[in-house]
Amino acid sequence: MSPARRRAAGLVALALVLAVSCTFLGRWQWHRHEARSAAVAVVERNWRADPVPLDAVLRPGRALTPAQEWRRVTVTGTYDGASPVLLRNRPVDGTPAYHVVAPFREDGTGAVLLVDRGWVRASTGAVAAPASPAGPVTLTVRLRPLEPASGRAAPAGQVQAIALDEVLAAAGTGTTGAGGGTPAYAAFGSRVQETPAAAGTPADLPPPDTDLGSHLSYAFQWWVFAAGALVAFGVLARRELLEERVLLAEHAEAGDEPLP
Repeated sequence: MSPARRRAAGLVALALVLAVSCTFLGRWQWHRHEARSAAVAVVERNWRADPVPLDAVLRPGRALTPAQEWRRVTVTGTYDGASPVLLRNRPVDGTPAYHVVAPFREDGTGAVLLVDRGWVRASTGAVAAPASPAGPVTLTVRLRPLEPASGRAAPAGQVQAIALDEVLAAAGTGTTGAGGGTPAYAAFGSRVQETPAAAGTPADLPPPDTDLGSHLSYAFQWWVFAAGALVAFGVLARRELLEERVLLAEHAEAGDEPLP
């Protein structure tokens, strides 16, 4: 094989490698776009849906499905008498903040539901969690999946994640779980409304971001790069072969020895 043909073959091989790589990167961005679109569709469907009783959506111990996330439900019971817990490192719209999380016991079943009651501004000094309402309360909350236990240390009365046992331990109510005698929901509720309303209620949590992001445009960019690699390196490979052909023709006309 002549040097020109070897260079042309190398350019074609490089074009194929780049095109395949860019194609797969585009598919990856496309799948991220689809996943984001599905998550946004769940928010838009459930965010303003009429609230239903909690037991119509979820039972203690059962995992929350992705389609149930953000569903508005109502539940009646009492906040646990223990102190509310501060969830650390959860800024709100760029503002340093703590979330206020409290255990709530459902009437009838006695099952524990963790409730994110809202947020308070973080400060350099000690931050006191607003007290939960006393007595019977009817809650409207949006359901969210519990977070994995963080395992990271936190000051007394604070946690790094909304994980059931970590919050209950920080609140001073012990722990509950698969082996415990107290039933608990494998989800938490983000407060929408408390009746009766309590004085000093934490600030409302903002709605989730429903921006689809740039994944779709990135996907098309990668696919354009794939096509561009094939065209650009294909042109270079063709140029190598054409230049070799011209050089061979010139040598033949001059009666020179054939090129290797």
